[in-house]
Amino acid sequence: MTNLIYILNGPNLNLLGKRQPEIYGHDTLADVEANCAVVAKEFGLEGRLLQSNHEGQIIDWIHEARENGAGIIINPGAFTHTSVAIFDALNTFEGPVLEVHISNVHKRESFRHHSYVSLRAEGVIAGFGVEGYALAMRRMGSLVGK
Repeated sequence: MTNLIYILNGPNLNLLGKRQPEIYGHDTLADVEANCAVVAKEFGLEGRLLQSNHEGQIIDWIHEARENGAGIIINPGAFTHTSVAIFDALNTFEGPVLEVHISNVHKRESFRHHSYVSLRAEGVIAGFGVEGYALAMRRMGSLVGK
């Protein structure tokens, strides 16, 4: 069995640390990756953090995870609320899926309250800032780790 956890990030998350720090904070995706690596190691796991602004690329990575991954942690960004295609791709993945949002989407605009991804995810973490990724990795460790 593989020990690889895909950490997938959607549109605009490449700007983490620069974009709307009052909502998303000052940490970058590199910080997220480093924090996840520390937690993953505790469970004998390895994280692979990826980001794309393109829906099709995220779907391709989900397909890749079907062959190579034990689990998926996903922050789909705005695709959370719009992408049936990402939902369908996640349904082809047999391992656990955890959904992460840096902000508390339920305190924001009403269109952000609906998530297609939540229909597939085993759990959702929202509003804990970038620490939510490490929490998700910890949960992933209890689901698939050593």
